[in-house]
Amino acid sequence: MRVELRSDHRGSGAVARRLRALARAHLRALARSDAELSVLLTGDRAMRALNRRWRGVDRPTDVLSFPLDEPASRGPELGDVVISLDTARRRARRQGRPVVAEADRYLVHGILHLLGYDHVQAGDARAMAALEARLLGEGGMIEEARPGAGGPAGARTARARRRRR
Repeated sequence: MRVELRSDHRGSGAVARRLRALARAHLRALARSDAELSVLLTGDRAMRALNRRWRGVDRPTDVLSFPLDEPASRGPELGDVVISLDTARRRARRQGRPVVAEADRYLVHGILHLLGYDHVQAGDARAMAALEARLLGEGGMIEEARPGAGGPAGARTARARRRRR
């Protein structure tokens, strides 16, 4: 298993080290010990630029996932997960949780997208939410996205990106 974690965000060292270990644990729990994954911690400015370029949405988001292959890879090279540490810090503060726990929610969500999970259809969303909860030990981003539960999840799915092309 190979997890490459980079950061262009100042003061992210402790979060980065913890997320690398969590990514490995999540991949093992998903029976993907063969996987290769790249994770980037960045800020809202860079995330806004990526979101604008790849989704046509001119605002920052929490997490984006970029599968190496379309459809999402079942092989060892999964792709990239990009996490806005600025957004994670804001939401963590608002929700009263550690920033690493918030960033881990984004990490799990992004990994699941790289593995082909989606939340456009209700049944798919339930399956993805169950996996998020299993990996995190609590509700994840899908659960939060339910009406009245805190707003939409930020990651755009691979399937939705393909429809936009």
